[in-house]
Amino acid sequence: MASAIKNLSDYSSKNLVDISEKVFAVIVSEWNEEVTGSLYNGTVQTLMAHGAKTENIVRVDVPGSFELSLGAQKLAQRQDVDAVICLGCVIQGETRHFDFICDAVAQGVTNVSLKYDKPVIFGVLTPETQKQAMDRAGGRHGNKGDEAAITAIKMLAL
Repeated sequence: MASAIKNLSDYSSKNLVDISEKVFAVIVSEWNEEVTGSLYNGTVQTLMAHGAKTENIVRVDVPGSFELSLGAQKLAQRQDVDAVICLGCVIQGETRHFDFICDAVAQGVTNVSLKYDKPVIFGVLTPETQKQAMDRAGGRHGNKGDEAAITAIKMLAL
């Protein structure tokens, strides 16, 4: 099981490009703000550690994870944006709401990426509990925001 690994956010430094002039739009869900705020911090720290400039990181908040797709589309259509990173957290509940939201967001993010032919990264946690979410948002299993940032950088190399 992957969660038995201490840090799930370890990554390879192969295929990283110069991002000093790249503009990153980071769409952040306000729902589960404790988690998404940590994801955002990890994303920004990783982007900056690899050469991004603060002024080239644009943050836009949306109410929940479902709204990430439209937020991503609005920013992906901008010519000055090189990559979009979507950050959210949908925690399993007692109803099927979780399934519908996760599926819709995954499909929406994929569709935006294909429509605008630019990296649109799915940085959405889908844990069973709040504790699992925090473990993956800067806790004992790393930070999915780091992974989202590295994925955006690597996809810019294509």
